[in-house]
Amino acid sequence: MADVSDLRERVVGEVDAVFLFSPSAAFHERFATLDDTNLDVVVVAPDNGVGADPFVELPLEFENVADRIRFGLEGALEGNLIAEGDEIACATRIFDEEIDTLTCVRVNSFSRSGIYSLFAESRAEPSVVRNVLELAIELGKKGQKGKPVGALFIVGDAGKVMNKSRPLSYNPFEKSHVHVGDAIVNVMVKEFTRLDGAFVISDSGKIVSAYRYLEPAAEGVDIPKGLGARHMAGGAITRDTNAIAVVLSESDGMVRAFKAGEIVLEVDPEEY
Repeated sequence: MADVSDLRERVVGEVDAVFLFSPSAAFHERFATLDDTNLDVVVVAPDNGVGADPFVELPLEFENVADRIRFGLEGALEGNLIAEGDEIACATRIFDEEIDTLTCVRVNSFSRSGIYSLFAESRAEPSVVRNVLELAIELGKKGQKGKPVGALFIVGDAGKVMNKSRPLSYNPFEKSHVHVGDAIVNVMVKEFTRLDGAFVISDSGKIVSAYRYLEPAAEGVDIPKGLGARHMAGGAITRDTNAIAVVLSESDGMVRAFKAGEIVLEVDPEEY
């Protein structure tokens, strides 16, 4: 592997900033303290363990490198750390636990997906969005007793979502105060995925209800061919409320997130 100094010299004359994705403390220190240029060094990671400034929080590791880089760039754009037209050198990992790959991206050369908005601009707390996604991904990997399952989670703006839905059966969470992300609660949720209906989760992660039949108008909601009622309902409810929807497809096993009626994230559980 090239020395950090060599890596830095290859890019400083060509780019406007360097993004380090989840660097070790030693790598960040060696890279950021090189004083031959005023190049901005931005850390993108799940937590700021290296004490970096500037820093963009990465709510998921995103094994898909394109998603990882897109999230970091969108977050930096929203935080005015970079501007349209800038060229960014992104140092990240693909094959190793440490950073092993460098790629350059011009900021206006990729489409804005809304991934950053899903976490940073939703009513629900970012940790809640992350917990729901991780639950859906785990379900996608393991299924229900080894068999593929589908699931629909509506996250945030729970009051309005409840007003635009009706119960299909009793609500096992009606008098409870349990939150998604708790290991025992997640086991319960997995059992309840055997039955139809959506889970409704509050901004703070409280599970408000299961077995909800969503009743938003579906006109004008455009979903890819091959996706069914869960995706249509999830897309429609996020258009009519400030909620987001996380859908696990029983047919293809993919996890998709909707915001404002649009798919903003698509994850293959087998890549995590």
